[in-house]
Amino acid sequence: MSPTEFASQHRWIYIGAIVVLVGLAVAGLVKYAAVTTSSQSAAKANQLADAAVAAGYPRPDTDVIEQVLGTDGGVVCKSPASALKTALWKINLSNGASFVGQRPVIADSRLLRAGAKILEIYCPDKLAEIQDEIADLKTDDTVRPK
Repeated sequence: MSPTEFASQHRWIYIGAIVVLVGLAVAGLVKYAAVTTSSQSAAKANQLADAAVAAGYPRPDTDVIEQVLGTDGGVVCKSPASALKTALWKINLSNGASFVGQRPVIADSRLLRAGAKILEIYCPDKLAEIQDEIADLKTDDTVRPK
């Protein structure tokens, strides 16, 4: 058997080995990207949980924070100063009634600082957009810590 016949018989083995190696390289890159994203979201979730504890709240579950906010803050960071989002969080600062019984209340300042902390950690460039809205609200220490 000549060297060219030998090489042509094993060509499919070489091609198969190359395909397998390229597939493994692509799978490794995808896995690396997922691990990097996961570690970034875990770091931000732990930072937010530490800030909650420092503010006097119980430590939230970091797995839930990771799932909800991810690495970029998710829905929280998508135009936080828009009219709709501003209206929604102001409604959440009401007395909890619905329709005609709903009234504005003096919001707890720690609650607003906690919301601002989320923006500070996940999208610090958007925090300035909403600072004026937060400053216009009447707040006080209305909730007693446990």
